[in-house]
Amino acid sequence: MPGRRPWWRRTIATAGLLALVSSALVGVGTTPATAASWSPKAPPMTTPWTGQVPVDQPLPEYPRPQLTRPDWANLNGIWDFAVTGRDAGQPSSWPEQIRVPFVAESALSGIQRRITENDKLWYKRTFTVPSNWNGRRTVLHFGASDWQTTVWVNGTQVGAHKGGYDAFSYDITPQLNGGTNTIMVSVYDPTQTGGQAVGKQRINDVQPHSGGGIFYTAASGIWQTVWLEPVAAAHITRLDMTPNLGDSTLRVKVQADSASGRTARVTVSSGGTVVGSATGTVGSTVSVPVPNTHLWTPDDPFLYDVRAELLDGSAVTDSVGSYTGMRSIAIAKVDNVLRPVLNGKFVFQTGTLDQGYWPDGIYTAPTDAALKSDLQAHKDLGFNMVRKHIKVEPQRWFYWADKLGLLVWQDMPAMDTGKSPDSAARTQWEAEFHAIIDQHRSSPSLVMWVDQNEGWGQYDQARIANEVKAYDPTRLVDNMSGVNCCGSVDGGNGDVVDNHIYVGPGNTAPTATRAAVLGEFGGLGYKVPGHEWFPGGGFSYEDQPSTSALNDRFTGLIDGIRVGGLPAGLSASVYTEITDVENEANGLLTYDRQVVKVDTARVRAANQALINASKNPAPPVTLPTGGYKSLRVTTPGYTNKYLRHQDSLAFTEVVDGTSSALLKNDATWKIVPGLANGTCYSFESRNYPGEYLRHRDFRVRRDANDGSALYKADATWCAVAGSGGVRLTSANLPGSYLRHIRSEVWLATPGGGHDWDNPATFTEDTTWAVEAPWAP
Repeated sequence: MPGRRPWWRRTIATAGLLALVSSALVGVGTTPATAASWSPKAPPMTTPWTGQVPVDQPLPEYPRPQLTRPDWANLNGIWDFAVTGRDAGQPSSWPEQIRVPFVAESALSGIQRRITENDKLWYKRTFTVPSNWNGRRTVLHFGASDWQTTVWVNGTQVGAHKGGYDAFSYDITPQLNGGTNTIMVSVYDPTQTGGQAVGKQRINDVQPHSGGGIFYTAASGIWQTVWLEPVAAAHITRLDMTPNLGDSTLRVKVQADSASGRTARVTVSSGGTVVGSATGTVGSTVSVPVPNTHLWTPDDPFLYDVRAELLDGSAVTDSVGSYTGMRSIAIAKVDNVLRPVLNGKFVFQTGTLDQGYWPDGIYTAPTDAALKSDLQAHKDLGFNMVRKHIKVEPQRWFYWADKLGLLVWQDMPAMDTGKSPDSAARTQWEAEFHAIIDQHRSSPSLVMWVDQNEGWGQYDQARIANEVKAYDPTRLVDNMSGVNCCGSVDGGNGDVVDNHIYVGPGNTAPTATRAAVLGEFGGLGYKVPGHEWFPGGGFSYEDQPSTSALNDRFTGLIDGIRVGGLPAGLSASVYTEITDVENEANGLLTYDRQVVKVDTARVRAANQALINASKNPAPPVTLPTGGYKSLRVTTPGYTNKYLRHQDSLAFTEVVDGTSSALLKNDATWKIVPGLANGTCYSFESRNYPGEYLRHRDFRVRRDANDGSALYKADATWCAVAGSGGVRLTSANLPGSYLRHIRSEVWLATPGGGHDWDNPATFTEDTTWAVEAPWAP
C-alpha cells in the first residue's frame, strides 16, 4: 500500500481549538439568504475536510491576522446567485444560490459549472448591522474576487475593483439604512482570454477530463472571505513592519485614514510582557526596541505580539492587534560563494512547488485546517521552504507559514503564456503586484518575490525586478524563475539566478552578483489507484513503478543536491510538487490529500541531512591536479580492476605489472580542474590528450573536447567522500555517479529505473581509489 495518512487526522483534531480561538472575533447580526434549497455538488475527489464545511459561515476564522479588531461580522455563506451575459445589467431574477467564498466552478459552491468569458456572475444577500456598532463606520471587506468586481449596497454602487489576488474594501456607512441592508456584487472574469494575471487558470470543463497539462480549472468570482468591520472615523488601515537586527528594533509604519495630526503608539510584547514601545506620527516610521531579540527561524518560528494604537492627545481612539517575527534575509558571500543568508547565516532552502488547488474548492481550501495542512505536510517532510506558485493565498495561509516556520517564495501570478501583454495589461499587472506586496510585506515567512516564471507574459524583466526591490528592499527578488527554460529572457539582475531542470537536479552555478537556486526540479510521478482526478489520465516528468522506487528516486535527488549541488554553489531547491493537481500526478501527496506517497521519515531525514550540511559543511574532497593518476575499483572481489578506455568507451579491467603498455596508458588519466566548474575535476586521457572522460546517454566514454557547454558539463565530475576512496558525481546531473557494472562504466542514479542503476553494491561500485598512475 502507498504511504500513510499522518497529519490530517491531527489537523482535524485541532479544528475545535481553532474554532474556539476564532469565535472571540466572530461577529453577529448577519442575515444570510435562505439555504433551504441549497446543497453542495459532489466533487470529483473528497478531501478529509470536504464534509466539514458549514453551510452558513464557512471559513469562520478572522481573515486578517496581522491587523485584528474584536468586532466583525462574517458574510460567508449562502448568497442568491445568477449568471447573465457579460454585458447584461442587473438580473431581474435570482434562480440559484451559491456558498461564498467558493468559486462557481467548484463543488463546494453548489454551482460547479464552467464559466466563460461571455458570462457575468451576480451575487446578492442581506445583512443587518449589530446595534453595538452604532457611532462607528462600517467597512465591507473582500479578501479576493477574480476578476472585475463591482459592489452595490442598497442599490448604490460603492466601488469597483480589478484584480484577482488582492484584497479590497469600501466604507459603506453612507449607504446603510438602519435596518435590513442588501449587498449586490457582479464579477466578470475572462480568465486567459483577457489580459490580466491568471496564474494556472484556464477555461476548461469542471468535470475531470484528459489533458490540461500543467494548467487547471478556472476560478471565477468571489474566492476569499467577505466580511464587515466597524471602525472609528480615524482608524488604522495597515501596519508595515520591518525587523532591524542591526539595532534590535522593529521598524513600524502605521498607516491610517482620517488621522491627520494623530500619533501612533506601537507596543511589542512576548507572553504578555512588554519588551518595547515607541510613539510617532501616523505615516512615519517608528523604531520599537526589541532587546535580547528572539530570532524567527524555520526551526524556531518565534512570534512577538504587536499592538498599535491611534492617539488623539493621550486618548486611544483606535487599537489593532498584530504579530511579527524578528528575522533578516539578504545575499552575502559564504566561503567565497554568494548565498542567501537568514539572520546572517546560510541555511539551504529546501522546499516544494505549491499550486494551492483543491478538488472540492478549486482555489479555496475547504477549511482553515485544510489550508494549514499543506504547510504542515512540508514541515512533516522536513522541508523548510515553500514556493507559492503563481497564486497568492489568503492572509491566513501566511499566518500559518509564519507560525509553523516555513520560508516563503511568493510568485506574482503570471499573465497568459505566449502573449505580449499590451499597455493596459502591464499597468494593471504591476498595480496588482504592488498591492500584493503591500498586503503581505509584514509577514516574516515571506523572504523572496518571484516576479515572472518561464517567460509567461514576460516583459521588462530587469526594470520590474529593480522596481520590486525598491518597493520592498527587505526581501530577495527573483527576476525570472526558469531563466534557462521555455523562451524566457533573463533580466540579468535580482538576487538569484534560477534554473528549472527536470528531472534534475542539474547544475545551477552562482555568479558574481547572484546566488544560485533551482526554482523547479523533480516531477516524479506515481498514480495511487482510487486517488486519481481522472483515472488513467495523470502524467509526470518521470513515472515511478512503485512507492519503493519513488522513495529511492526522490531521496536520491535530495542526496544528490547535498553531495553535489550544495558544494558546487547551489543554495536552494524547489521540488515539483507537494500534491498532485488534477492531471499532474507528481505530488508527494495525492490531490485529495488522503495519501502520502512517500516515506515521511525517510524524506524528512534526507531534507534534514541537506539542511545540516549547509549549516556545518564537510571539508571539501580534493584531488591532486596537473598530474597523472589511475582510478581503482573498491568493490570487494574486484579491487584489482582499474578504469580504462577502449574503443572510446569506458570499462574496468584488471591491470598489473604484466599488463601491456597500451592497457597501462588506457588506465591512466590526467586530473585537471573541471572544464565546466573549476571546483570540480575533469579526467584527460594519458594517450589521447584533449580527450576526456564524459557521459553521453548515460554511457561513459572518452571523447574529444568540442568546446561546447554541454561537453564541458558532461566531462566535469565533482568529488565527494566515499568509504575507502572518492565518489565522482556528474557536475550537470548531481547525484548521478560514475559507476562500473559488469565491467562497463555508466552514469548511474540511485533509485533510477535503468539496469545500470541496480541498487546492489551501488555505493561500492561508485567509489574509486585514486592511485599512482600505471603510465607516469
